[in-house]
Amino acid sequence: MERLEEIVAELADAEKVIIEAWGDEPTFRVRNKNFIFCSQDATSISFKLPKEETIAVVASDEKALECGCGLGRHGWVSLDLPNRSSKARWTEVREWIRTSYTMVAPKTLARVVLEEDGVSAE
Repeated sequence: MERLEEIVAELADAEKVIIEAWGDEPTFRVRNKNFIFCSQDATSISFKLPKEETIAVVASDEKALECGCGLGRHGWVSLDLPNRSSKARWTEVREWIRTSYTMVAPKTLARVVLEEDGVSAE
């Protein structure tokens, strides 16, 4: 959870919200829109990607699945993230979290992250 929170701390207006009705499961939001769902220990996380990227990640990563409950068709991916994940894995996770943030954040906030990451904000 600590690493996840460090990544989220880089993102403007992002906040952690605990959902009591879901057994105290944490979510991370930007301006009241979820961009991460996760287990309490962050060994399972879900995030939103462009549909094409979702298909590629699910096809190439044995730890990734399309989310259930209809979220998968909107680009949401669930990922198992063991406690001892490699630095390379955390680099991927950081990229996916930042992408998820840009997909739900207001355009002005998303543009800042996209520029930081050297991505065109079209």
